[in-house]
Amino acid sequence: MKKLLTFTLALALSLGLTACGREQNDAPPLYGTSHVKAMADAGAFSEELEELDGDTAFLLYKLADCGLEREDLKDCAVLRSAGATCEEGAVLVFAGADEAEAAERALKDYIQSQIDANTDYRPAEIPKLEEALVDRRGETLLLAVANDLEAAKKAVE
Repeated sequence: MKKLLTFTLALALSLGLTACGREQNDAPPLYGTSHVKAMADAGAFSEELEELDGDTAFLLYKLADCGLEREDLKDCAVLRSAGATCEEGAVLVFAGADEAEAAERALKDYIQSQIDANTDYRPAEIPKLEEALVDRRGETLLLAVANDLEAAKKAVE
């Protein structure tokens, strides 16, 4: 009986240690710069968009206004309309989650400024802007202003 109890306790302990060794990570994966091309390839945009570099993206999204330095933006991929629409897709990779959180506020302000600037100029674009996707995962940030937002979302899942 004593051996059976010892065996049962040893089995319970080993199962407990095995369960502790497995780390559960339910956090969604970070966005990668390849997601911007994936959105374009999925047909999310109604026109071919132009690429922007990191310096231009930093200025366009007014990231300095939220306290960020250019060095905080580690990598990015940005596609933006040349002017016919308000469509764009971007993945911004920051030095850390705090920087990405600050940039999220800047992107939301940017979207609002686009709505304000285009209400009379391009009223047909306003629904795209109002439904814009701004999503932060860790130190990464995704922006999608798309003709087919569902295609954009599926492309980054």
